[in-house]
Amino acid sequence: MSVITAAPPVSRARQLAAATVGNIVEWFDWYVYSMLALYFSAQFFPKMGDPIVPLLSAMAIFAVGFFMRPLGGFLGGIVADRFGRKKALTATVMLMGIGSLLVALAPTYDQVGVLSPMILVLARLLQGLSTGGEFAASSTFLVESAPDGRRGFFSSFLYIGATLGNLVAIGSVALLVAGLPDEAMREWGWRVPFAIGTLGAAAGLFIRRFAEETLVTGDEDPGSGPGAAQRAPKPSVFEFMRTHPKECVLVFAINAAPTLFFYVFTSYLPTYAHITVGFDMKNGLLVGLISLSYFAILQPVMGILSDRIGRKPLLLTFGLGFTLLTLPLLNSLQNSFLSLLLVQMAALTLLACYTSITSAVMCELFPARIRAAGIGLPYALGVALVGGTGPYVATWLADAQMIDVFGWYLTILAAITTAVFLRLKESYKTGLPQ
Repeated sequence: MSVITAAPPVSRARQLAAATVGNIVEWFDWYVYSMLALYFSAQFFPKMGDPIVPLLSAMAIFAVGFFMRPLGGFLGGIVADRFGRKKALTATVMLMGIGSLLVALAPTYDQVGVLSPMILVLARLLQGLSTGGEFAASSTFLVESAPDGRRGFFSSFLYIGATLGNLVAIGSVALLVAGLPDEAMREWGWRVPFAIGTLGAAAGLFIRRFAEETLVTGDEDPGSGPGAAQRAPKPSVFEFMRTHPKECVLVFAINAAPTLFFYVFTSYLPTYAHITVGFDMKNGLLVGLISLSYFAILQPVMGILSDRIGRKPLLLTFGLGFTLLTLPLLNSLQNSFLSLLLVQMAALTLLACYTSITSAVMCELFPARIRAAGIGLPYALGVALVGGTGPYVATWLADAQMIDVFGWYLTILAAITTAVFLRLKESYKTGLPQ
């Protein structure tokens, strides 16, 4: 079996930088779609009497991207386990850039008819593949680069990158919304962030060239690289499912509902508030900048805390907190800046208990040779079947005058997840399985 060791101290900052900067680019491209859906949805779909129909269609395509993530997680995990984490990370950022370029240049429905939404779907499919593979490869890369006793801290950088990508997306959208008339924003301004994302992907490819591999495959010299270890044969395609079926099910169970909470409370909440209580989207974007900055700061704090007191206390805080507080938080939303800010910051405090350590929790379940594949497919299935449906379900329920059901839906999922967390074994004091 292969053995993964921590990178030497001189390379740890480089490892963190390569993973974090790449994640910023990846998640910037992913997030701008949901933030700009209100502006571009009418460009890609035929005009209907009900203005919410194009938005529902755009949100459905947002969910389609999630359904490609299992394939991305599966393929990305296989590449990362067979050929190395670095090659997988290079492929994912390249796919994300191509998807952003397609959206930036896509013709409108009035110009090419049904071909327009088809291009949008293709772009989201590529980005779904990218995001599924990115999570598996980046999680293993970060945790394997960590020294003993700091895996929680290193794990937190996955969502530091994701959150910073979200912040950059919000910042760019906020500047455009503030600087452009609404008509110009709907006509062409929404394309600008996708063009920026394309250039960012090219920069991410360059930065990741300097990352050092943490996995030694059978083709490599076992005495080289930060993950120097004994040589091992490459794993078979479905080895992770055959040898660790319980762990695969566990990865699905501990991530399905939390990812829904993540997308609802980090990127969709301003749109939710706009639909339900009439928030001005400009104010919603400003609230997002403040609360997500706070969320990014919480990541390393919670990661360090988990290295000292364990993973389970934080996971249970997340589960119990959302079980008890989801309905009060959503029901307390009012048409005010302060209301949205307080609701989002409270939710993100609970959410950080999960996001900061989820990579470490999953990596501690699998040996190195199947670690990325063991994480990639089960995690992405959870996101596709549960997490990616959140924005669409909320928008549909709002249109059906049943928005209160959404809060109960979240509450039930949180309670089920808490039961799963209670069955987890504590792993923060043990070494990574070899």
